[in-house]
Amino acid sequence: MESAGQYDYIIIGGGTAGCVLANRLSQDQGKQVLLLEAGGKDDYVWIHIPVGYLYCINNPRTDWMFRTEAEAGLNGRSLIYPRGKVLGGCSSINGMIYMRGQAQDYDAWAALIGDPSWRWQQVLPLFKKSENHYRGANEFHGGGGEWRVARQRLSWEILDAFRAAAAESGIPPSADFNRGDNEGCGYFDVNQRRGLRWNAAQAFLKPAAKRPNLTIMSGCQVQRLRLSQGQQGWRCAGVEFIGGGRSWCAEAASETILAAGAIGSPAILQQSGIGEGAHLQQAGVALLHALPGVGANLQDHLQIRSVYKIRGARTLNQMAHSWLGKARIGLEYALLRRGPMSMAPSQLGAFTRSDPGQDRPNLEFHVQPLSLEKFGDPLHAFPAFTASVCNLRPTSRGSVRIASPDPLAAPKIAPNYLSTAEDRSIAAASLRLTRRIAAAPALQKYAPQELKPGVMFQSEAELAQAAGAIASTIFHPVGTCKMGRADDAMAVVDSQLRVRGIAGLRVADASIMPAITSGNTNAPTIMIAEKAALSILTGK
Repeated sequence: MESAGQYDYIIIGGGTAGCVLANRLSQDQGKQVLLLEAGGKDDYVWIHIPVGYLYCINNPRTDWMFRTEAEAGLNGRSLIYPRGKVLGGCSSINGMIYMRGQAQDYDAWAALIGDPSWRWQQVLPLFKKSENHYRGANEFHGGGGEWRVARQRLSWEILDAFRAAAAESGIPPSADFNRGDNEGCGYFDVNQRRGLRWNAAQAFLKPAAKRPNLTIMSGCQVQRLRLSQGQQGWRCAGVEFIGGGRSWCAEAASETILAAGAIGSPAILQQSGIGEGAHLQQAGVALLHALPGVGANLQDHLQIRSVYKIRGARTLNQMAHSWLGKARIGLEYALLRRGPMSMAPSQLGAFTRSDPGQDRPNLEFHVQPLSLEKFGDPLHAFPAFTASVCNLRPTSRGSVRIASPDPLAAPKIAPNYLSTAEDRSIAAASLRLTRRIAAAPALQKYAPQELKPGVMFQSEAELAQAAGAIASTIFHPVGTCKMGRADDAMAVVDSQLRVRGIAGLRVADASIMPAITSGNTNAPTIMIAEKAALSILTGK
């Protein structure tokens, strides 16, 4: 095993959080920083063209190619489970939607873990720090940061009609989902720059890479953390990894920070002998430090894709159905960086409540001027729109567990979607709400006809069953190394993101969320990395 040297900080994972951490920690020129990434460089052309997510997801060049276990709540189906395997991580392959969640999400975290520094008013400056918003700096947004937030470069008649129908159904228009209360309907803001994807590698890593104290090693698969035990207990001394066909070890004089995501971080801890004893024994890994919460508490947003056939409006289905249409789309993008090739996967959003008893919006719609049978299939030949809706705060909990001592083997991912009566009831309510919006006056000129799930499903039990047949992940796994109080046996990290019982080791990514945020999870991950860097550098 060859030595890769000694560093002050070792960051494992060059995804969204890892890029932020590498930038912030390397600003101190007196500190040596190593960033390890299992994937390659973000130089694949389809990463940067917004519509290129179609070619990045389920592509081994950019995706870990995970799948879930067969899910009882999905009628026995297994889903693809995309995770970015490239510099920039999921920010290189995701939907580019900039969404912080709701103020109450963070206030609830702070109450749960007993640390007021996680309240909305305290983390808002961290969101603003990295933000470069198209509106400029104001009470809610930053204007000089690395993370570009842009207005979308197109609109659609059918989406405008859906927004009007939502207003007629009690969901008011919204011009900004990121002020702490995201209730309403409007076009999403996106992480783009002049019609190109703006990923974390471009934003944070590219400028930091010029610093001589930052070493970036891509194509490096972590095998395990190096743990040593002394009179004060366990300490993480560094990491062992494979890269370039050779085995390496690197030492961390100060800290090792896991930023491998909600799937990678718990898997690396488990491969290192940190986790629940019976599970590790079953996987063939010796238990070194018992933390039963590692890999537990998996939460994700499950979206239910309702499809409506329409007439009298242009949708992407017709535009992309002919070679001439495709040529026009390509030419518009080449000349203007506009049009369907600049599209985020979802353009219009809506946040609302499944019932009046909800204290804040618990449903999110992603509405698209297109339709298809499933991800990766061709678009339908007829005009249609898709109104996907997800339960923002599911009560179902799943797990991530390694299956063997082989670090290259995929872990078992079991989200346990729709495993609670509450989640099934909300799924049925969300489908009923979608039908009410589709039946509102503003959409009637387009004669919407429900194709999925189909009007034959009417009772709550039938709708919940139908939801299980058509729903898919919206790619927001969190919570598998959750933070919590000292008396929470399932907490993996404390409120400063330090792994319980192991000095010199932190986790800083979406896995630390005790509860999933009410919206897309990339922006909260950036905030978490900002907060971790601040804690590391200042001790606060």
